[in-house]
Amino acid sequence: MLSSVYAPKDFKRLRVSGDLVARCFDFITPYVVAGISTGEIDRLVAAFLKENGARSSDLGYMGYPKSICTSINEVVCHGIPSDDVILKDGDIVNIDLTAEYHGFHGDASRMFMIGNVSSKARELVQTCQDALNAAISICAPGVPLSEIGKVIESVAKPHGFSIVRDYCGHGIGKVMHDNPNILHFYDKSYDKLIMQPGFVFTIEPMINVGTWMCKTDEKDGWTVRTADGSLSAQWEHTLGITEDGVIIFTEKMLND
Repeated sequence: MLSSVYAPKDFKRLRVSGDLVARCFDFITPYVVAGISTGEIDRLVAAFLKENGARSSDLGYMGYPKSICTSINEVVCHGIPSDDVILKDGDIVNIDLTAEYHGFHGDASRMFMIGNVSSKARELVQTCQDALNAAISICAPGVPLSEIGKVIESVAKPHGFSIVRDYCGHGIGKVMHDNPNILHFYDKSYDKLIMQPGFVFTIEPMINVGTWMCKTDEKDGWTVRTADGSLSAQWEHTLGITEDGVIIFTEKMLND
């Protein structure tokens, strides 16, 4: 249940991996518009990572066939890029990107709003980002992991939105998925799990307009959709707990 604990020298490597992920997002952002296929976005990411000496952590993981996940509208997570899936006006899409660079993984996801997006979709996307930022803001040594879920609930619930319970954040570092699980809703059993310097994990709330319940596509075994077909949004960062607070690894370095 406890996370691997990383040394300051490891944090430097994690910061470089996270910066690469952030730069990759900046690179692809101009391309994420109506008319592009999610398959083309996947190829753009794969090319960027290769050019920068990195690789996709997702590609081949438990048989996953692509370099990123592209989750559109009612897709909660694990949407598989395809040349047959074309972004269109009004869509919201989450792009989830994990890269391994020199043995360390950086994991982040961002929402993109395509053209004329509905007011409810905009509210959902903004609320989800606000929930992630609020959760990051309370991270520090001595804070129970349960506070993450508590804060996310405090942001999402006043809007009438629900929080997905079937998927969560996770420890990360030299492996893509590690202990502990990071719940995005309050669970009192996590009151006893305390953040310590050296902990590295993701926070990645998935928030829905309707029910929190999900269903996995039986044909591809990956794509997860809301059970009621309502919109879903997700934002994610990889974080590390320091002696006096928290560092966001998957932000672009200021000196770039």
